[in-house]
Amino acid sequence: MNTQNTLEIIPFSSDLKEHIKTLNIAWLEKYFKVEEKDKLTLSNPQEEIIDKGGMIFYARYNNEILGTASLMKVGNSTFELSKMAVSDTAQGLGIGTKLLEHCFNVAKENNIKTLILYSNTILLPAIHLYRKFGFKEIPLEMGIYERADIKMEKKIS
Repeated sequence: MNTQNTLEIIPFSSDLKEHIKTLNIAWLEKYFKVEEKDKLTLSNPQEEIIDKGGMIFYARYNNEILGTASLMKVGNSTFELSKMAVSDTAQGLGIGTKLLEHCFNVAKENNIKTLILYSNTILLPAIHLYRKFGFKEIPLEMGIYERADIKMEKKIS
């Protein structure tokens, strides 16, 4: 499949709000468990991400939403790359890469200086992708997500 021509990254809109929940719940249930914090954020993306200064993006391929990623505001120039998920049916199409590239471009355009993320080292392909894009491991504070055993950061230039 050629994703170059038919893959679009589109912004959040209220008619698409269920997709962030469905994609992330499926991913979380496959690898971990859905935490209370996840339920709150994914059930209320407008209030918990957008209204707090964050952004949500979707990957649309052949008119189907197959991926999502969010930039959640942490501070004035620091955002958390979060709620990133790609449908099992679309794994290997480069959708995660395209979502990451889009997030970096948006970060630059919006004068975001630092992106952080929380992940788990069992997710080898994801960790590899983050490192490839210049994320470096930094100390992990406890209590953010039960599933997180690594925190990474990327300075945006």
